[in-house]
Amino acid sequence: MKTRARSFAMDAHKGQTRKGSTTPYITHPIRVAERLEKAGVSDELVCAGYLHDVVEDTPITMEDIQKQFGVRVAQIVSAHTEDKSKSWQERKQHTIETVKEADLDVKYLIVADKLDNLVDLEDKIMSQGDDVWRHFNAGFADQKWYNESIAHNMEFGVELEDIPDFFQEFKDAVARIFG
Repeated sequence: MKTRARSFAMDAHKGQTRKGSTTPYITHPIRVAERLEKAGVSDELVCAGYLHDVVEDTPITMEDIQKQFGVRVAQIVSAHTEDKSKSWQERKQHTIETVKEADLDVKYLIVADKLDNLVDLEDKIMSQGDDVWRHFNAGFADQKWYNESIAHNMEFGVELEDIPDFFQEFKDAVARIFG
């Protein structure tokens, strides 16, 4: 199932690139899925890692995900998918609330996704400096608020033994980038 999810995501994101670069977009979902797999999560969650942006960024529907990968994968992807008809602020506030209240799988997916975005952002800051912020819908202050809010809420209701190492990696990246 994981191999199928990877191939499905590769086909869906074909021709797309990462924001402000020529890097193929698929590198992001692959890194998210690999980070989740390294943490020892379920196959369903790894599949959701590959598929997490497919519904937001391609013509693929949630029904397509459910038909191909089952109800649980579709539930995880759906919980993480933003409603693009809403403003940036509304979408990010919803994600903050979701990461606080969601089940472990959804929390893990959100944080793995946001961590990969921050690692990519940090690389771009090193090469482009503050010019990198022009590629975003929201500038430094808004990005700081958003990422610090994720870091503040991600462990809510999670038992200590269920906190993966990449949660600390996320906190460290937030501190490095937004100080």
